[in-house]
Amino acid sequence: MMQKIELVNQREYAYHGCLKEESIIGSDYIIDLIVFADLANSAKTDQLDDTVDYVGLRQIITQEMSIRSKLLETVCQRIVLRIFDDFPSVLKIEVKVCKLNPPIDGDVQAVCVSFSSEKS
Repeated sequence: MMQKIELVNQREYAYHGCLKEESIIGSDYIIDLIVFADLANSAKTDQLDDTVDYVGLRQIITQEMSIRSKLLETVCQRIVLRIFDDFPSVLKIEVKVCKLNPPIDGDVQAVCVSFSSEKS
């Protein structure tokens, strides 16, 4: 049995992108995360040690967003790998990283990259 924990619209300011200007001026990002795990035991015990701590999930996102990358795909993959490493009880992860107001020709509110990965 799997339940999920979601972090919705985590805001970060970071310096990702292929353009030199992006590494200097940075941009706003929104990150959504869903992790799937068996949370039945933590629901019974009511103990933080028995669940996936969403504070830790938020910290992983912040830390991985602070490492500059050219591609959002790289950022998504790092987030997925860190969560699987730090939280062995997580069985599946869905993460979406959106760059707000991307520097492209046209009126686009955001560009997003999403990864979905299951523990093998």
